[in-house]
Amino acid sequence: MSIRHGLLALLERGPRYGSRLRTEFEARTGSTWPLNIGQVYTTLGRLERDGLVVQQGADEAGHVLYALTDEGRAELRSWFTRPVERTNLPRDELAIKLAMAVGAPGADIRATVETQRRYLSEAMHTYTRLRAQALAEGPGHRDEVARLLVLEHLVFRAEAEMRWLDHCEARLLRLAEAAATDPPQPPTPSA
Repeated sequence: MSIRHGLLALLERGPRYGSRLRTEFEARTGSTWPLNIGQVYTTLGRLERDGLVVQQGADEAGHVLYALTDEGRAELRSWFTRPVERTNLPRDELAIKLAMAVGAPGADIRATVETQRRYLSEAMHTYTRLRAQALAEGPGHRDEVARLLVLEHLVFRAEAEMRWLDHCEARLLRLAEAAATDPPQPPTPSA
């Protein structure tokens, strides 16, 4: 998730101070990616250093306001038109866990898969309930539509992971069946 670009997008609506940006970011993403206020101010500092935002006075409460520069607006437009590349993928703990469990003596891969499946089932139930609530409220405001899109992304991602777990389980079952029917290998002669 590009916090940098998310903040630029929020600043396009007008000057904002850090904690307001944090609140709006979390509202827009359905509170699924909470931000630390320190993260917000560190990112604002970098954006300012890079000439993408400037400090623009303070509000009545004394909060320093940040505004988008022309360079910031150009960077935001460029970000919106670029594809999100999936070449530098973050490590996925579940994929690593299953890959390591395959060769680990004493690892119960089926139990690992089933534990993850139960977790995903509960998560999907939560995401689906939140999505139903958002739909029932009739998303009319762009923040509500944005929240709905994020919730739907989480539902689809959980569904995809469930399908992958089904695939893993089927592959492991075929592997176990093949190992059970393979004739035993003769011992290697000693030299």
